[in-house]
Amino acid sequence: MKNFTKAIALCMALLLCLTFPVGVSAAEVADATIDFTQKGSLTIYKIDLTNAEKDGAWDSSYVSTGVYDQNVYDALIGATRDGDTDNTSDLGNGEKSYGYAIAGVEFSYLKVADIVQFSESTADGRTDNHVEVLYGIDKVKGADFLKALGLENGAERYANADQLDSTKYFYQSDVLIDALAAGLEANSTTVKNALEKYMAANGGIKMAPTNAYGKTEAIDLELGLYLCVETAVPEMVVSTTNPFLVSLPMTSVNGTNATDGGTRWIYDVTTFPKNLTGIPELEKTLRENINDTGKNNGSSTDITDGYAHTGTASAGDVIDYQIISTLPSITSESTYLTCYTFIDTLSKGLTYNKNDVVLEFFTDEACTDLVTTWKEADGYFTVTYGTTTAGESVMTIEMTSRGLAEINGSKAVYPGANMVNSGFSDCTLRITYQATMDSDNSVVFGDEGNPNDVVLTWKRSNTSYYDTLVDDAHVFTYGIELTKLFSDGQGNFANVEFIVHNDTDNYFVIAELNEDEGIYYVTGHTPEESEATHFIPVETEDSKGIVFIKGLEDDTYTATEVRTDDGYTLLRDDIEIVISQVETVEICDICKSDVVGLVQNDPRYTKEIIDEAIAKGYIKTDGGLADILNNMPQKQLEHHLLTASATVDGNDVNMLEDNGSENAHAPLTVVNTRGFDLPSTGDRGVWMYGLLGVLLMTGSIVSIIVTTRKKKSIQK
Repeated sequence: MKNFTKAIALCMALLLCLTFPVGVSAAEVADATIDFTQKGSLTIYKIDLTNAEKDGAWDSSYVSTGVYDQNVYDALIGATRDGDTDNTSDLGNGEKSYGYAIAGVEFSYLKVADIVQFSESTADGRTDNHVEVLYGIDKVKGADFLKALGLENGAERYANADQLDSTKYFYQSDVLIDALAAGLEANSTTVKNALEKYMAANGGIKMAPTNAYGKTEAIDLELGLYLCVETAVPEMVVSTTNPFLVSLPMTSVNGTNATDGGTRWIYDVTTFPKNLTGIPELEKTLRENINDTGKNNGSSTDITDGYAHTGTASAGDVIDYQIISTLPSITSESTYLTCYTFIDTLSKGLTYNKNDVVLEFFTDEACTDLVTTWKEADGYFTVTYGTTTAGESVMTIEMTSRGLAEINGSKAVYPGANMVNSGFSDCTLRITYQATMDSDNSVVFGDEGNPNDVVLTWKRSNTSYYDTLVDDAHVFTYGIELTKLFSDGQGNFANVEFIVHNDTDNYFVIAELNEDEGIYYVTGHTPEESEATHFIPVETEDSKGIVFIKGLEDDTYTATEVRTDDGYTLLRDDIEIVISQVETVEICDICKSDVVGLVQNDPRYTKEIIDEAIAKGYIKTDGGLADILNNMPQKQLEHHLLTASATVDGNDVNMLEDNGSENAHAPLTVVNTRGFDLPSTGDRGVWMYGLLGVLLMTGSIVSIIVTTRKKKSIQK
C-alpha cells in the first residue's frame, strides 16, 4: 500500500498533466498570451510500464520537457521487447501491439473549467495587488467533480474571485493538483470510481481505443481545463492511469532536451501515460478420490493433497479435479471484469458427475484463508454441460452478473477506506468437481493418456479485447492381457477361473465382460474375496483363452488361478504383476500453446528474468513504482507426461500397445499341464485289482483261523 501511494504522489507532482513524459507537436505562438481563437488537441500514447521497467527500456529518471521527444517514442513503441522476434506482440483477440504500446485502452475527456485571469488590487478594496490564472468550475455541473476531490461546495476555492461569476467556483491550479493527489493517495479506488462515474454522467466524450501503437487523439478542442479518465481497458491492464487534469493550452517546461520552458503555450499536448499490466494464473490438477483407493489423505482443503497434473485411475473410479486461478488486480470500475469463464473439457472415457461444482475464494495462493464459498444454487455462476463433435464432454462455468459484481466490488477482502484494490482483486479462486472413468472402450489405455483441459477466457471493460489461458491434466489407465493355454490343447476354458487382487490398495477387482469384444472392463473393487469377479478366459479360434482386463491403475496385482479344468493342475503359486510409471522428458503440448503476448507461459515472465531485472536495477525494491508488478513472475507450467512399464513375477515384460497408444497392457501366459491319471472303474486290468483284493482278504482270514487254533492248543 505504501509503495503504491508513494508512486501516486510521484506521478501527481508532474504539474497539471499528471502523466509521463509530456511532449508537444504544435506550432509556437509569437505572443506569450493565450490565443483563444485557436483549438487544442490531446494525443495519448499508452505504455506498458510494467514490462518497460522490467526490461530496462525505460529510465524513470527521465525528466519531462513539454517538448515532443522522438527518443521516448523509439524507446517505448519502436522498441523490440525482450523475447520478441520482432517489435510486435500478439494479443488475445488476434490484434498486435508494437513495442510496449497497449492497444484497446479507451480514454474519456470532459472540459471541467474555463481558464480565466483574475486581477485584484487594494484600490478595488481587495487584500493585495496581483494577477493570476484561475480555473472556473460550474457549481452544478462540477459538483460531483469537486466532491470527488474533497472540495465539495467550493471548499478551498479562491473566494476573492466569487464576484466574477456567481455560477462558478474559481480555483488555483495548485489547489486542484493537490486535492486530486491527496484523494488518490488516500483512497485511489474510491476516487477513480467517482471520477469515472462523473465522466459518464456529465457527457464525457470517449476517445477511440488506442491502436497498435498505443495511440489515440482528440482534436479541435475548446481551450480550458480537461479531466481525462480511462474508461475502458483491455484484459492485461491491472491498474488504470490515475485520472489527470490537462490544461489546453499548457505552458512548456525545461527538461532533458528543451530549454524554452515557460516561454510559450502548447496547444497540442502529447502524453505517454502508463499502465501496470499483469494476468491471472490458471492450473488444473487431479487426484484419485479418497473413497476409491486413497492415494491421498482425503483432505478437502489442502490443495497439495495428492493433486498433480498427471495421475492414474481404474475404470469406475471417481476422480477429484481442481482448477486454481489467481484473479488479476482490480483497481477501479474501468478494470472491472466483464467475463471470467472456464470451459472445461474431458476426453472421451470420462464423465462429469455433475451438480458438485464448488467455487471458493481465498486471500492467499495456498488457499488457506477462505473468503467465501459459492455453489451454483447461490446464483453467482452457472454450469452448463455439452458434448463436442469428437464426443468429448464439456462443462462451462460462467459468472453471472451477480457473481461478477461480487468479484469486482465486494468489500469482504478490502474493507478499509484507504483502498487500492477492489473486490476479489489478486485473490485465488479454487474450483472443484468430480468425474468418473468409464468402463468401456472410450477410455484411452497406455501412454497416450486421457487429457482433460480447461480454458479461461477473461475480459475487462473493453470487451473487444480478451485473453485466454489454458492448462490441462492427464489421467492414465492400463490393462492385463492374460493368455491361457492347456499343454495338450484339449482343456475347456469355461472351467477356468482367476481372481485379481490389488496388493497396493488391498482390494479385489470387480469387472464386467463385454461379450462382443471379449474384454473385461473394470467397474469397481471390493475388500471381500467372495465378491471378487471370477475371470473366465474367452476362447479364441486358435485354441487360446484370453483374460483381457482393461482399466487398471499403476499398482501391484496378484492374479490367482482358483479353478482349472478337470485333469489339469492349478498353478502352484500366485502371479505377481507390477505396473509402474515414470516421467518422460516430453512436455505436454498444452504448455507450448501459451507462448506469445501477455500470457502465462511467456518466457519473459519467469522468476529468473524478474530476478535478473532486479539485479540490473530495472526493477526497484526500495518502494519505487517498479515494485508494483502485479502477478509477476508468472508460475511456469511444464507438465511432463508419463510412460509405463511392467514386470511379471519380477521379470520385465514388453507392454503391448492399444489402438496406437504404447505401453497399454501387461502380457503374460498361463499354461496348465495335465495331471497324473489314476485308473478308474471300467478301465482294462481292473479285474487284477479285484483278484488281488480277494486273495488278500482270504489270506487274512486264514491267518486269523490258524492263530486262533494255536492259542487253543497252548491252553490245553
